[in-house]
Amino acid sequence: MIEVRQATAADGEGVGVVHAASWEAAYSPFFDEAFAAEQIKSRLDRWHERVASPEGLVLVAAVDGRVLAFSWSVPSPSRPGFAEINSFYGHPDGWGTGVAGALMSETLRRLRADGFGRVHLWTLRDTPQSRRFYTKSGFTETGETTTRDFGDGEPIDQVEYEIRTSTTTSPRSTNTPG
Repeated sequence: MIEVRQATAADGEGVGVVHAASWEAAYSPFFDEAFAAEQIKSRLDRWHERVASPEGLVLVAAVDGRVLAFSWSVPSPSRPGFAEINSFYGHPDGWGTGVAGALMSETLRRLRADGFGRVHLWTLRDTPQSRRFYTKSGFTETGETTTRDFGDGEPIDQVEYEIRTSTTTSPRSTNTPG
């Protein structure tokens, strides 16, 4: 059974493991081997503080107590009235199991409950698996693009997706557990 819940400080390690494993599988082919290894390692420890922070909404999806996916959402800094999903990652062990779908459904439900009528996110242009997932989840491409430099001086193209969650347009804080 899939359990989706608000992350706690105790989930920092599990979230880091998911982020590192997913990033390695999906993103490392875009980078030099040494740089990719450094980036993977850095993802293991960066979540302890974030999941303990009241800023944003961090949800985890777990099976038998093992975290297999997580999302991190905040009020969009660039699109008033929107929430932005800054991170949405699933461990490769959970791909194809429904864990990510359950997490996305709950993420959107919580954001809608917090008053966000629209949600957007950015994903790498050349990651067809993630793009198919967002489309399957009801997101549509906006046509907006940008680049992101992960720190190696080689920007990578990103595309934006968005979804309407409701007709509500006055967001409340996403700092409270749902």
